Amino acid sequence: MLNTIQIAFKNIAKELQETVMGSLTAIAGLEGFEQKDTELIAYFREAEFNQRELEELLPETLRNFTLTTLPEQNWNALWESNFEPVIVTGFCSIRANFHEPVTDVLYDIVVTPKMSFGTGHHATTYQVIESMSALNVKGKKVADFGTGTGVLAILAEKMGAMEIIAIDNDDWSIENAKENIGVNQCLNINLIKCEELIGNEYDIILANINKNVLLYHMEALKNAMKPDGILVLSGILNEDEHDMLAAVQQQNMVLSSRSEKNNWLCLVIHKQID
Repeated sequence: MLNTIQIAFKNIAKELQETVMGSLTAIAGLEGFEQKDTELIAYFREAEFNQRELEELLPETLRNFTLTTLPEQNWNALWESNFEPVIVTGFCSIRANFHEPVTDVLYDIVVTPKMSFGTGHHATTYQVIESMSALNVKGKKVADFGTGTGVLAILAEKMGAMEIIAIDNDDWSIENAKENIGVNQCLNINLIKCEELIGNEYDIILANINKNVLLYHMEALKNAMKPDGILVLSGILNEDEHDMLAAVQQQNMVLSSRSEKNNWLCLVIHKQID
């Protein structure tokens, strides 16, 4: 059985929650977060989780947390019981199959709520979806780098993308994305388990991961884009903007637009024609 480690931080302000989440993304096995007004809960795969790594990363003032092991079946029941539809006004909804269809949006996406990033609840995924609403996706070749639940790839197909490559290096995410792609009857998504971006000549690359992974792959992301390609970056904390933009400029790319939500950024980048 695939057990999950639940770590609960009590009496923690929303602003501090965002900082803690940014730190926890560097720890192996992270599956997702649940935010409340004064509580932050993080979930990790037990097989990969290292408590010493967690304690070394966090300052002493944040080491007062509760750690619980959840059996897989209990996790799924908990996740489903807390899952509420996400609506990006007028554009897209993300809901579970036990919710009623949302009729006042352009794209209604159904997901099976499991332990993968990308249900739209977190500010990073929400902002990528908002950014996509301003993009011309029809007939384009799109890469979803770090697909998680597959939501962004699914949305790209619903928006008319000609071909979508969805990549993740996590078995659970691949399993969940495959299920969600099927539920939404998508036919143009090629789901691949790997760590590197496959192919090149993408019109649009969606990369909702974290700062360290984005910095490491920045050159490869640029090289995978068409000369006038668009790169949407998310999973970036506000304080990391300077480092991210420096890496973007180093690759001769330019910032087109930015958004901010709960101290998380989404950057839309254009590759300049050489």
